[in-house]
Amino acid sequence: MKTAYDIIRRPVITEQSMADTENKKYVFEVAKDATKIDIAKAVEEVFGVKVVKVNTLRVTGKLKRTGRYPAGRRPSWKKAIVTLSDDSKSIEFFEGMA
Repeated sequence: MKTAYDIIRRPVITEQSMADTENKKYVFEVAKDATKIDIAKAVEEVFGVKVVKVNTLRVTGKLKRTGRYPAGRRPSWKKAIVTLSDDSKSIEFFEGMA
């Protein structure tokens, strides 16, 4: 049984994800085997907010040079874009970032 902290790995902090916080959309790196329902429940439990929608996508790892050896690859991961309801409070972790 996975806990909410096992499902949500870390927030993704980029220029585009910070711009979406105005529309109450937050981006997280999540466990590869997590479903949309698992992600929504985990975000509601950890941050105390109301989730309306969850979009997920698999991000493939980039190829990286390793000198004279064959090219290596960064690990693949899963990204979740979580949309909060209009009457829900915002997530405090992202407040000072934008």
